[in-house]
Amino acid sequence: MNRKTVTWVILTLLVLVLLPLTGIGAEKKPTIVGREVLNFTLPSTQDRIINYADEYYGKHPLVITFFPAAYTPV
Repeated sequence: MNRKTVTWVILTLLVLVLLPLTGIGAEKKPTIVGREVLNFTLPSTQDRIINYADEYYGKHPLVITFFPAAYTPV
């Protein structure tokens, strides 16, 4: 094979190997920011139960955070 053919073969193989890593054709996950949620209750840090529908819905924006390893000896 001549040099030009080898170059094209290498470039083609490189594209075929790297193409799956680019995310082309990957499905986009729908964002949940700004969507309405169902009524729910959660415990607060002040040892009381928060009812979202009664206390916050339509009055204040709500941000829920989750810290999976908080307050653990890990």
